Amino acid sequence: MLPGNLDPDRLKEVLSYQEGIPLLFNSGLFLWLFAGFILIYVLLQYKDTARILFVTCFSYYFYYLSSGFYFFLLAVVTVSDFLIAHRMARVERQGIRKLWVTLSVVINLGLLCYFKYTHFFGELVTSFMGGHFSMFDIILPVGISFFTFQSLSYTIDVYRRQIQPLHRLLDYAFYISFFPLLVAGPIVRARDFLPQIHKPLMVTQEMFGRGICFILCGLFKKAIICDYISINFVERVFQNPSLYSGLENLMGVYGYALQIYCDFSGYSDIAIGLALLLGFRFKVNFDSPYKSASITEFWRRWHISLSSWLRDYLYISLGGNRKGRFRQYLNLIITMLLGGLWHGPSLNYVLWGMLHGVALALHKAWRSFLGKGKKETSTGWRRAAGVILTFHFVCFCWVFFRHTEFEQSIDMFRQIFTSFHAELWRQWVDGYGKVFGLMVLGYALHLAPVSWENTFNRTMIRLPFLGKAVMLVGLTYLVIQIKSSEIQPFIYFRF
Repeated sequence: MLPGNLDPDRLKEVLSYQEGIPLLFNSGLFLWLFAGFILIYVLLQYKDTARILFVTCFSYYFYYLSSGFYFFLLAVVTVSDFLIAHRMARVERQGIRKLWVTLSVVINLGLLCYFKYTHFFGELVTSFMGGHFSMFDIILPVGISFFTFQSLSYTIDVYRRQIQPLHRLLDYAFYISFFPLLVAGPIVRARDFLPQIHKPLMVTQEMFGRGICFILCGLFKKAIICDYISINFVERVFQNPSLYSGLENLMGVYGYALQIYCDFSGYSDIAIGLALLLGFRFKVNFDSPYKSASITEFWRRWHISLSSWLRDYLYISLGGNRKGRFRQYLNLIITMLLGGLWHGPSLNYVLWGMLHGVALALHKAWRSFLGKGKKETSTGWRRAAGVILTFHFVCFCWVFFRHTEFEQSIDMFRQIFTSFHAELWRQWVDGYGKVFGLMVLGYALHLAPVSWENTFNRTMIRLPFLGKAVMLVGLTYLVIQIKSSEIQPFIYFRF
């Protein structure tokens, strides 16, 4: 929280960018800033342009607190794609339109590649040539992977004539910089966001209740389950897998699978909840992905905004399933391989993406061999077996995703398969009782029937304002009691 006695210099420091400390939704500073923001936002309820301008300015300040003066990159992407979309809309010749959309792709991916992959490709090339790559440090701007993809979806949709370009730069700046989504998504399409900009501001009781519900669930996932099991167990195992038994390594893998889900779905829930409080509705970004009975179903449930973006703008652009089965399988592998590379400049990410791509292709081929339709699903013991198999394949891939070095992943598998020591189970439960309890709770809530979630939503909607406030205060108190370290950044801030 903000210190109670702030002199002007200290206040200036708190309200200025601090390198390596991005502004987090679960921080005290954001709570104070959002309280001031919402007060002005409500006062501007009937002043459309003033409200849009205010939110845009606050969003740029929010991004400044996360990435410093790199906010100018956000402005570059915004202005360039706004102008490019306008130029495309004025010409009919397909060749000229293709040149304009290509320029948009070059600008967005050029910025992304420079900040994210310069060192990676430089070191890769020089290692093959037997040299040494040396370059000044490049700081990765927080959220650049998300706002460049979001802006690209706009220009590509204009190119495909699926939407009309906006007439005001302010409206487009509002869309690209909208702070709940800015630094870690979800990636919201222009066609879903733009129609809501100029609608009369109205937050119904249902929207307010669902918004609070999303925020409560997100904070619980992130600040209680994710951070605790990460700090107190998961990080220790992944840093030195050879120091732990195979049993502890396996529990570390299960813990990381829960950690990354709670971390990113928690952020998405908070973002969607904040948007609801501001009068904007967005689709869920995670739909209980570990309930999936196949890898194809997993990618329909995990990080839905990114997986659907890759499908619509990369997989389909490569030809999708229109050029025969072999090309379809190859397109799946290429799409997921590039999706892995999107996560970061590491061969481990590339391997992670390739494994998922190959699994998707094999699953498509198997269903084709059995003659199953797209909507056919397994039931009973077959579905249960599919859920267990899919979950463990995903966990297997998470090992490569989490480690920066391939050798560490091999060490972890070596411990699991050659030094398991099942007899240590009781000792592990006794030593990590709270971690074990939170892992059981996390997976139980994740696998719970959808009806439970719907009941909780209805309860939150019906609660009076005081009841919702008590729930938030109670969760805040619980977070303070259980946390054992500084507030942890969201994992996807690195991407």
